[in-house]
Amino acid sequence: MTQDNFAPISGASGTAPKRAVLSYLKWAIIVTVLGLILGAVLGWQTTGTLGGMLSILFIVAVLAVLEISLSFDNAIVNANKLKDMRPEWQRRFLTWGILIAVFGMRIVFPLLIVVIAAGIGPWQALVLAASQPEEYARIMHEAHLPIAAFGGTFLMMVGLSFFFDQEKDVHWVGWVERNMAKYASIRGIEIAVVLLIVLSFSHLLEGADRATFFSAAIWGLMTFLLVEVLGGLLDSTQETLHGAAKGGLGAFLYLEVLDASFSFDGVIGAFALSQNLFVIAIGLGIGAMYVRSMTIMLVENSTLSEYRFLEHGAFYAIVALSVVMFVQALVHIPEVITGLGGATLIGISLWSSILWNRKEALQDIDAVAMP
Repeated sequence: MTQDNFAPISGASGTAPKRAVLSYLKWAIIVTVLGLILGAVLGWQTTGTLGGMLSILFIVAVLAVLEISLSFDNAIVNANKLKDMRPEWQRRFLTWGILIAVFGMRIVFPLLIVVIAAGIGPWQALVLAASQPEEYARIMHEAHLPIAAFGGTFLMMVGLSFFFDQEKDVHWVGWVERNMAKYASIRGIEIAVVLLIVLSFSHLLEGADRATFFSAAIWGLMTFLLVEVLGGLLDSTQETLHGAAKGGLGAFLYLEVLDASFSFDGVIGAFALSQNLFVIAIGLGIGAMYVRSMTIMLVENSTLSEYRFLEHGAFYAIVALSVVMFVQALVHIPEVITGLGGATLIGISLWSSILWNRKEALQDIDAVAMP
């Protein structure tokens, strides 16, 4: 990577001019080319036919697009947190963070699921993924219930914490958000709401599934609270050391856990398209690079401040995704629908922001024209 990829994100200071969109996508495009080459090689080695190779390439491309559509709201939330982080932690998140996202969540995480679920060692899990992909995929699908409960609870806490905020003064869906901000003074209200939803869904399950769902959901809630507490302690310590009230290790930790939560459903759902762990890792890894590029672009161009409702759309998409993950404990919902739903909410919020900007511009013109 060139030095500019390690430079602080200029959006935090607002001093650098905007770059062309393609300049942000440079490394994502490079990774795409390398990923497609690896996919072609893997396809040829596993099938030995041109048709098989092209089929693998198509699956890689679909997985990349699916990851981008599912994670666009993740990029917006990352940008919101990242713009307030100190430059060195921005660099660490955009370098170490992407390595954790690609290799940790797309390769290590699926292996750990099989290690825990099947009671085998990491090497045996890797051998199983390579030699018996059908069995590996079966174990992954059987682990979907606790993963959906854990990830759904964590993401719902993330989404509701944005709306239950007394200091929030910009509202998109006014009648909903104003009331949520109004009742934010009640301590722990978002926790109570999440617990009620978790209890409601758990009662729709039976036997061992009910206990598994509820236990995993409680761990998701505890993880969110622990990350919040630990993040606050770490950042307050660094604030004392550095004399700056900006995010550091605590914010980095929060973003990594958030990235992981967004990845849960996508990783599990990817096995519906392919049972090959390595094909899935390539496709989702390409998508993760585009999410990183979008995050940088959003921060540098101050997009969140320019389009005032864009962030709201992302958090509505997060809440919707968390509900979908809960529903998937009962019935299967295609990942395409999940991705399109989130993208639609973000698109509507973007269009609402554009309309609001036009309205404000016309009012400014009218104000200047008035005698």
